[in-house]
Formats: sequence, C-alpha cells, structure tokens
Amino acid sequence: MQRASQAFTPQDRQRINQAVQQAERGTSAEIVPVVASVSGRYDRSEDVVGLWLALAAMVVVWFGFPTAQHEHGSWEAAWPHWKLLAMLAATVLAFVVGAALATYAGPLRRLFTSRAQMVDEVVARARGVFYSQDIHHTAGRTGVLIYVSLYERMAAVLADQVVMDKIGQATLDELRDTLIVGLRGGDVTNACCQTIQTAGQRLAPVLPREADDVNELPDALVTLD
Repeated sequence: MQRASQAFTPQDRQRINQAVQQAERGTSAEIVPVVASVSGRYDRSEDVVGLWLALAAMVVVWFGFPTAQHEHGSWEAAWPHWKLLAMLAATVLAFVVGAALATYAGPLRRLFTSRAQMVDEVVARARGVFYSQDIHHTAGRTGVLIYVSLYERMAAVLADQVVMDKIGQATLDELRDTLIVGLRGGDVTNACCQTIQTAGQRLAPVLPREADDVNELPDALVTLD
C-alpha cells in the first residue's frame, strides 16, 4: 500500500503549497489539502481470509495423515491425539497467516471490501480530519477540506457553514468530482493543484479576501499515514 508521506517529492509538495497560497490570495476561505494512505481498517477481510485458510488447513491435516486402525476384537482404540493437536495448531497458524496476508496485501483486502463500505469510511475519515486539523475552527467559519484517500482511490470535499451558505453542496460535489477525474489520470499532485485552483476561483466572488484577513491555517499539504 502506498504511503501518503512517500507519495510526494519536495517539488510536489511545493507545487501544492503554492497552489493553496495562490488560491487564498483572492478569498478569505482557508483551503487545506489532506492526503491519507487509507481511511478505514477493513478488518473483515482479515477474518474471511483467515477463516478460509484455517478450514483448508483442517482438511489437509485430516486427510493428509492416516488414522490408526483398531485391532480386530480389541476395545482399546488408539486415538491419534497427535492428530488433534496438529489440526488445532495448523488451524490457528493458518488463520494468523491469512489475517496477515489480508492486512498487508492491498488487492486481497480490497477483494473482500465493498465499495459502499469504502465510501462510508472515506466520508467518516474526512469528517474526522475536518475537526482534527482545526479546519472547522477558523474565526470566519470558512474552512475548506480537500481530502484524498490513496488506498480507496476516493476523495471528499468538505466545508464549514459559511462556505456552504455561499456556494452550496452542489459546488462542493463538483469540486470533488473534478478531483476524482484528475486522480484517475494518476497524477495526485496535479489533481490537487487543479482542484485547489478551481476552489479558489469559485470562492473568490462570494468570499473575497479582506484587507485585514488573517491566514489562520498553514498553506501546506498534510499527509496522514
């Protein structure tokens, strides 16, 4: 899985930072770009893969090792206790291996994760970032979050109440869609820069920058691993 902190060169970061500075020259809004490695835990895939490998291990042990036969006329059956222990050990080990594979193998984890769940996780994480990064805490309530989640290949654009009142949810959705289209091209830096520029153009007419405007949030890309 690609780590957000390693997805950008110093030059990429500088381009995004400059895009934020340029956009905020014309608006009082505070634009914060955030790129996360992943938005959700998605641990269901670990249970599913671990369970299937555990069942496979049980079958292999059961049929792969012969069971001692009873002697004719004897009630002293030689129950293979070692086979039971081997089955338990193989089951536990296979479950752990399967869970680890699902944890570190991105495509495998994605295979057992629905798109709807990813959407929910990305939206939830974006909302959490909106508050954890103090984007909601600007004096004029003009914070705007441009959020990208690399693993899910999804994005979200959130804004504080004043921005919502000025441009509406439809414009935020349009910015999100612009960002997603850019991300499909494979250049995250360019997609972020274009979206930031478009956001600045949309915000400047309705939230123009005042002469006494104070820059409350850093004009810098935030990466979350």
